[in-house]
Amino acid sequence: MNAADTGFVLLCAAFVLFMTPGLAFFYGGLGRRKNVVNNIMTSFFCIGVAIVMWFVLGFSLSFGTDVAGVIGSMQYPFMIGVEDATNGYAPSIPLMVYALFQMMFAVITPALIAGAIAGRMNFKALFLFVVLWTLVVYYPVAHMVWGGGLLAQMGSVDFAGGNVVHITSGVSALVLCLLLGRRQGYDEASYRVHNIPLVAIGVALLLFGWFGFNAGSALAANELAGHAFATTAVSSATAELSWLLMDVLHDGKPTLVGASTGLVIGLVAITPGCGFVPLWAALVIGFLASPLCFFAVSRIKKHFGYDDALDAFGCHGIGGIFGGVMTGVFATSQVNPAVRWDGLAFGQWELFAAQAASILITIAIAVAGTLVVAKVVSLVVPLRVSERDERVGLDISQHGERAYPSFNGLDD
Repeated sequence: MNAADTGFVLLCAAFVLFMTPGLAFFYGGLGRRKNVVNNIMTSFFCIGVAIVMWFVLGFSLSFGTDVAGVIGSMQYPFMIGVEDATNGYAPSIPLMVYALFQMMFAVITPALIAGAIAGRMNFKALFLFVVLWTLVVYYPVAHMVWGGGLLAQMGSVDFAGGNVVHITSGVSALVLCLLLGRRQGYDEASYRVHNIPLVAIGVALLLFGWFGFNAGSALAANELAGHAFATTAVSSATAELSWLLMDVLHDGKPTLVGASTGLVIGLVAITPGCGFVPLWAALVIGFLASPLCFFAVSRIKKHFGYDDALDAFGCHGIGGIFGGVMTGVFATSQVNPAVRWDGLAFGQWELFAAQAASILITIAIAVAGTLVVAKVVSLVVPLRVSERDERVGLDISQHGERAYPSFNGLDD
């Protein structure tokens, strides 16, 4: 065991946990004033649910002994035996530390989904959905990618969660918002960001925590962690600038919301490849990711008419898919010997094919899992709030709280 590595990964785990409150403030600021408490709550409650589930069975199902390449066995129920076990995933840190680091990924992933269904989903239904979705989608995909399952056996790579975190949540968010339908008055109402400073605060916390998210996935305080830190910084910065360029070309003015969104997209896009691609490739990935997601948010969503309220699919789904594909283009064993083949840019096609196949499999699992879980939940409690509750706002109807109790303005 190495004390420096152990301390580094524990610190990074705390950084990753810090991202969930950051996401809460980001979503809270983006939504409408009457739903800000609900938007924040949809992230905060995942801290409690995901940690308890991870302790009881999540770590076992994700990283227990492989069962048919799809799921782990119940090797560590209630984390029994984890404190005394050796760590085959990262030999220089205790297995408990590895389990705690991975636990924080399980916390934030279902919280990302809530951005697509903001303002209209019954909170009780969302609570049940997150519990079942984590069992049906998150744990199997985490095992298949990081626990020695099918996708790892295929030779695909995902350094810090392109498939496991962003594609699963982004695609599931799209499916769920389609099932719920659009918000009342979607075609007539003008939806404006209600608190831009809160958006910026949320993104600042996400940006800070994301360096633990990506650099910590090296699982040691070493050169690879430094490389992942650098690619993360470059991609996020470049994506911020390219989104601002899109703002100027589209509306004539750069915006703080645009800068914040661009930072997040750059972070999403580099996540699967941050420890596999050269530093120069992070410039390319970040620069291209923002225009792609900008097009998805401003054109594709409008064309098809789906109500991805806070653009969870447009940012995390599209950005995660793009990042996974670009990993198949730019990854190289010169950066990380764990890569079985070099990427398409270096003359080999096998990794690109494996990345494409893994992305398609992840999408299929997310779509099927979301449909099944939503159907099961709908048999217990309505997925969507009533028309009256939606008009009043989810803060009052779902939680009995107001974010701004003394506010007397005319907006809603």
